[in-house]
Amino acid sequence: MVNGIKVRRPVFVLAAPHSGADLLARALKRSPGFHVTMGRSSVTHVVHAFARRPSITRRGLGATRVLRDAMAEAWQILPGACGECPAPCREAGNVTGAGPCVVSGTVARFGDASPDLIYSAQVLLQAFPDARFVQLIRDGRDVAADMMADPAALSWFRPAMLSEETEFPNAFLGVRSAEHVERWKAMSTAGKCALRWRGSVRLSAELHRELPREQLLTLRYEDIASSPAEAVEALSRFLETPVSRISPYGRGAPKTGTWRTRLRAQDAALVEKVAREELTRLGYR
Repeated sequence: MVNGIKVRRPVFVLAAPHSGADLLARALKRSPGFHVTMGRSSVTHVVHAFARRPSITRRGLGATRVLRDAMAEAWQILPGACGECPAPCREAGNVTGAGPCVVSGTVARFGDASPDLIYSAQVLLQAFPDARFVQLIRDGRDVAADMMADPAALSWFRPAMLSEETEFPNAFLGVRSAEHVERWKAMSTAGKCALRWRGSVRLSAELHRELPREQLLTLRYEDIASSPAEAVEALSRFLETPVSRISPYGRGAPKTGTWRTRLRAQDAALVEKVAREELTRLGYR
């Protein structure tokens, strides 16, 4: 229960960095009856702890309770609640003050599209067995190019990220074992971005195999860019409720296939190799 509302079939948007989760979050936030959060600190702290130490997610009810409580805190509809949200979430909800961005009596569905939520997908399923998951897959070459222009994304590649607490295999960084750490440190930034994308899409592929169709919808970012209306229709059918149109909110139309002009030739070759092999292996093309 959140604000006296029973949480039923919450919606979670899962994606690698710069793969379009924010586009879907904006559409859901503008849809009648939805209260969707993005990047609340109560959630991101838990998500990143799980990402660095995946074994935490296997601690049964303890991990489930922590994540459920974090979501319940993020979904609270209180005066001033939006003041704790990051700028993208406030912008998506057209919030200019402290909020809240929704009226309690109008909310029927809850959701979250926080960055890196993919690393907590299994715990989310345990916490909310009737949840609906929407995952986005984007060409890793464009993902890497966008990540290299994002200081927040690059901050995860600092040496301090690989501390004594870091566990392997680590999907968050795309590092399979501790034996590969030194190789990872010596890699170019483009290579690290590609590996992080690879780790995320492999988790997406696992969900694609494990979850029934009524609980998981997989969309391609490139399809959303070329046919946003069809993507909205598919999302509306999946969630069994009308979803607002997908809008870039002034950022310009979603770009695809621009990685060649944004990456150095050496970086482009490395990223292309990783992306092509992975997409083919997973059957996404």
